[in-house]
Amino acid sequence: MRHVVLITTGGTIEKTYDETTGSLDNRRSIVGRMLGRLRLDGVAISTIELMSKDSLHMTDEDRPRIVAAVRVAAGGTPPPSGVVVLHGTDTLAQTGESLHAALGRVSIPIILTGAMRPYEMKRSDALQNLTEAVFATGVLSPGVYCVAHGKALAFPGVVKDRDRGTFAKRS
Repeated sequence: MRHVVLITTGGTIEKTYDETTGSLDNRRSIVGRMLGRLRLDGVAISTIELMSKDSLHMTDEDRPRIVAAVRVAAGGTPPPSGVVVLHGTDTLAQTGESLHAALGRVSIPIILTGAMRPYEMKRSDALQNLTEAVFATGVLSPGVYCVAHGKALAFPGVVKDRDRGTFAKRS
């Protein structure tokens, strides 16, 4: 049985709609609902709810917290087959660069993913990206990656392509 640690930080992927106020915000992690829709034969997932923030609101104190959480998760005994970080897409690349720089050589795949549209909305990419990220922990070599929209991009050099609504390698 493969073991994956999933760290939630919030972001669009986990935003929920409040009918009373008409707002779409990060209130709490909804990753359990997403995981409940997946068939994960032979994969055990442990979830760490680290924070619930839009990535545009992340502070200079938040990225070191994410790095520390990934370091602890990856150093488990026995180590997991991979770590997935759910993250807002606006600053996902910054956090990926921070992880790449701070962790150096890693012994497992560290995957960052998010969504351009919240899980609760029609035509959301959330479930696809979560599925791809969990799958990627079993097939990618050790390193720090952004996995979304059918692509696995290794850090450093990943950027958000706002025009196309996805991620790309810096040219």
